[in-house]
Amino acid sequence: MSKFWEYLKTKSFVYNFFGALGSVVVIILIAYFSLGYYTRHGEGIPVPTLKNLPVEQAIQTLHEQGFEYQIDSVYVQDQPAGTIVEQDPDPGTNVKPGRVIYLTMVTRLAPNVTLPDLSDDNYMEAVATLSNYGLKVGDTTYKSDIADHILEVHFSGQVIKPGAKLPKGSKLDLVIGNGAGASEVDVPDLVNQDLDAAKFAIKGAGLTIGTITYEGAITDSTNLTVTEQFPAKTDSVTKVSLGTRVNLTVSQGKKPDVPN
Repeated sequence: MSKFWEYLKTKSFVYNFFGALGSVVVIILIAYFSLGYYTRHGEGIPVPTLKNLPVEQAIQTLHEQGFEYQIDSVYVQDQPAGTIVEQDPDPGTNVKPGRVIYLTMVTRLAPNVTLPDLSDDNYMEAVATLSNYGLKVGDTTYKSDIADHILEVHFSGQVIKPGAKLPKGSKLDLVIGNGAGASEVDVPDLVNQDLDAAKFAIKGAGLTIGTITYEGAITDSTNLTVTEQFPAKTDSVTKVSLGTRVNLTVSQGKKPDVPN
């Protein structure tokens, strides 16, 4: 044991110890600086801002700065086709030259969507439904109809049915019932009808009972027959406006036959 301690005090040991220690330090320093050189430690190029640029301009910018790129596409309503909407890495990030920059641009072709059935929807319901499908409402027109629902859907001037395939974002024109029924109705033929039956027919057609003129002697007010009406149904007059007053001329009806 005493010889070991004596050896530690010799110049030979001291030289060997510090020589080995120096070698380890040199190796570590060489490895550190070599790794930094190999990885270009501390060097980098900031990623340019590419969002909202046209794809052609974005690609040109990447080429000029020595970057590679990959492009994916997505449909975004109300965004110009070919516009960059996402990029990875983010703008300003320091990366190595030649790094791949991932871009997402707005596709030039809108995906197709299926037209839903709007026949039971009113205007507000139809707008909400179409919005959920990525479709828009263009012009709206109203048509006389007892219902206040969607009667027809038009696209590019053509009537389309539920289930039709349309580009997402398309504008559709709607034809809507006004809930008031037809603005014009057929003139009923009332001549030779019983007065009560004529009144019933007038109201049923959406018209108004006007003046009733009695012709001749009336002995039984429960048995009257229409002899004239105004307006009358003719070859030139077949329809009148809803609510038009119909005037009647009536006379005593024939007595019913009494069996022997």
